[in-house]
Parts: sequence; structure tokens; C-alpha cells
Amino acid sequence: MAGERAIRAGVALGIAVASGAAALIIGSDANAIVVAMVGAIAAVLVALGTVSDDAAETAPPPPAPALPAEPLISDVIEAVVEPVLIVADRRVVRANSPARALLGQHILGEDVRLAIRHPAAAERLTAGPDSGDDEPIHLVGLGTREQRWEMHVRRAGPSLRVVHLIDRTGSYAADRIRVDFVANASHELRTPLASILGFIETLREGAGDDPEIRDRFLKIMFGEATRMRRLVDDLMSLSRIEAEKYREPDQTVRLGDLVEEVRAEVSSIADRRAGDLVTAVADAPPVRGDRAQLSQVLHNLIGNALKYGRPNTPVTVELIHDGGPMVRLTVRDEGDGIPPEHLPRLTERFYRVDSGRSRAAGGTGLGLSIVKHIVERHRGRLDIVSTPGTGTIVTVLLPASR
Repeated sequence: MAGERAIRAGVALGIAVASGAAALIIGSDANAIVVAMVGAIAAVLVALGTVSDDAAETAPPPPAPALPAEPLISDVIEAVVEPVLIVADRRVVRANSPARALLGQHILGEDVRLAIRHPAAAERLTAGPDSGDDEPIHLVGLGTREQRWEMHVRRAGPSLRVVHLIDRTGSYAADRIRVDFVANASHELRTPLASILGFIETLREGAGDDPEIRDRFLKIMFGEATRMRRLVDDLMSLSRIEAEKYREPDQTVRLGDLVEEVRAEVSSIADRRAGDLVTAVADAPPVRGDRAQLSQVLHNLIGNALKYGRPNTPVTVELIHDGGPMVRLTVRDEGDGIPPEHLPRLTERFYRVDSGRSRAAGGTGLGLSIVKHIVERHRGRLDIVSTPGTGTIVTVLLPASR
């Protein structure tokens, strides 16, 4: 910009000199006056361009838009979705909506030890400045009995503290499920293993000399070993399914063909109830899925219906499509049914309505849990309806392939 201004000033000076020289050559008549005026005007215009650039360059920037007024503390903590309290001199002076919903609307102005009724919380909130406020406190008993909270306290002044409560119920529940799963799996494996070891020890002590006793013991041992193998297979299957739960299947599966294929496999087994299996397959579009996993769903559901349904009553497998986006697969039995209080927990790992009956039938307690995880991976829905004394209907809805 400075170089441009110098050039413009030089041009203006040149125009002025040239116009003056032209006026001297022409003389003092009207033509000379006109030439001088034109040159002067041109010089002024060029100079004004230079000045305007200087003015534009040196002009102060436009004022910044005015900032809104500083937000109040209440507005700031209200934007936090977790409970937050401001405590001054051990009294609650501010609390956001989640804090009031958890602890009660009465906590404003109340002693914080009464607002958060927990010994560990009271000790932290009344401790001195060197109490190590960075360490979180774990609280049980706030809200519902199952909820677990983590309390963080930060100093904001000599007598001012910010209390932040974080809901850790989900993490605690996940840890509990993991611990229960390991404990249940260990128990389910240890029981048949202990039985096998006991029979081996008995056979070694001389009972094996009797052919009848030996055959009976070996038959029991084979059954227990088979049960352990089924359990290990189900555990490995569940682990694989959970590892793939976020990866949507990419195969195209015709459920009608798969239903008939599973029916033939079940009927080929020497089982006294195989003849009770009935299929009703309607014309339905294919689904996007994993063929092996969907076959496992059918085997588990049909197997449960045959185990727990009454003998000589039909187990019906239906495939229905009403033109909507979902294909409906139902497995219906006419068994004793399931009491309503058990229905919400049927898909939990190792949950059994009747543990003795389930083990006697060869169940591992993982079948419906595997079904649930496979259906979730296929972006479908599982529904179980049962009426005691009448039977159970399990419905699987799967998205039709586009």
C-alpha cells in the first residue's frame, strides 16, 4: 500500500507539472486556462485517492459486537445434566434441577449434611482444607436402592465448595453382571466335573470290576462330559456373538428355506418329540443376516419348545410377512407356561425358571441369552409371551432385506 501511494503522488505531481508547462507554451488565453484547470483537477483526484487509502488503512476497526451479560451461577449449573450443588458455609445455596430431583426440593438453604445423608459425604464436606478433595467418594442409598453415585468436591473459595454427583449405576451393574457370569460359569463347569471325578475315583477303588456298575457309571460320566461340552460351546458362541454385536451381518438369508432345513435336522434326531414339530412358512422376503447364527436361533427356540412343551402337543414354527419392513418368526408350544414374574429375566445368562428341570433336560441356561444377542446384532426384536397352563410364544422380528 505504501508503494501504491508513492506512485500516485508521483503521477499527481507529473500531471501538475505537465499542465503548467502546457499553459506556458499555449499562453495566457482561454485554452491555457482550461489546460491548467484540467491538470489541476486530475492531480487533485489522484491525490485524493492516495489520501482515502491512507484514511482507510489508518481508520480504527469497527467496534466488536457487545457480549451478553455474564451468566449467573444458577444458569451455569442448570446446564449440567448431572446433580450439582454450590455449598457456602456448609449450607446449600444453589442446586440444579437434577440435584433437586434426586435429593428433594427442600435442600436449598439446608445443611449439606442433611441434604446428602451419607456418613462418608458428611465427613468430606465438613473436612478442613487439607482433606484431599480430589478423591471421589462412592455413595450408596441416594435415589433408589440400586443406584450408585460418585461424589466429587472442589473448593471455590475459603468457605465455598462445588459438589458434583455422577451416576455410576450402569458401570456397577456391568461389573456385577461380569462377576456373576464368571461365578455362574465356574459353578456350572465345576458341578459336572466334580461328578466325573467322583465316579472315576469310585471305579478305581474296585467298583469297575462289576460290569453293570461300570456301565452305569460310564453312562453318567458320558452325560456329564457332554453337558460340560455343551456349556463350553455355548460360552464360546456367546463370546463370539458379543464380539460381533456392532458389526451388522452382510449375508442375504431366506428364512423359509432355513426353517425347513432346521426342521429336517431336528426330525432326523432320534427324539420322541421330533414328530410334534409343525412348520407354517409363508412367502417372505429375505433378511440380511448371518445364516449360521439365525440357524442357532431356530435350534435354540425349537429345542426349548420341545423340552418344555407337553408330550404329543404340537410345536409350531411360523414365518409371516404382512408387507411391512419386518419379517415375523414365531415358535409356539403348548407346555406348562412361565409365570409372569420370570419373563423379564429369561434372557439373563444362567437364569432358569426351574433349575432342576432345566439341568435334567440338558439345558445350559445360556440359550435365550444367545438368542437375544443374535437378534440384537441383526437389529431385530425379541418378544416372549407366556400363559401358565397354556404355553409360550416366542416371537423374533427381523428387518427384511432392502
